[in-house]
Amino acid sequence: MARHERVVVGISGASGVIIGIRTAQELLASGREVHIIVTDAAWGVIRHEVKKDFRFPKAVTVHAENNAASPLNSSSFLVDAMVVAPCSMKSLSALASGYAHNLLIRAADGVLRNGRKLIVVPRETPLSLAALENMTALRRDGVIIMPPCAAYYHGPQSVADMTDFFVGKILDALGVEHKLFRRWGQS
Repeated sequence: MARHERVVVGISGASGVIIGIRTAQELLASGREVHIIVTDAAWGVIRHEVKKDFRFPKAVTVHAENNAASPLNSSSFLVDAMVVAPCSMKSLSALASGYAHNLLIRAADGVLRNGRKLIVVPRETPLSLAALENMTALRRDGVIIMPPCAAYYHGPQSVADMTDFFVGKILDALGVEHKLFRRWGQS
């Protein structure tokens, strides 16, 4: 499986921002160059769900959604893969329709246009028909759709265990080795 060296993590304004944060942390720990795009709405969710004074590590480059000077605005700034976690229904709709109104969607569009791996973690339930149709359109375009579904076979003891399981599944899709959960059939 291909090794992804420069990875973008987009965090949009849906519940579950810890999935994007933990994904970025694990990618950074694995030696990847990590760029993070945080939407304005996502900052509000981070303050509510994580902590009010949360800061990303200095080793990652954080981009605001309205940063027109970001190199991520250009598809000539090559990235190996991108993960949008969590992906709000607004961002999902913009991705599916090609409405690149902010840096997160523009960067994801560039990833798709360059034939790179894009993973989207839609965070909503129940799902409307429009959301399902948007996911179908993205899947037809090669996007990996990964709703954060719970699993229990690895014996989770905490919310952190559940989060790490799902982050591990994202890392699996990127071809990044990890030890975040016990795999099926391992004791």
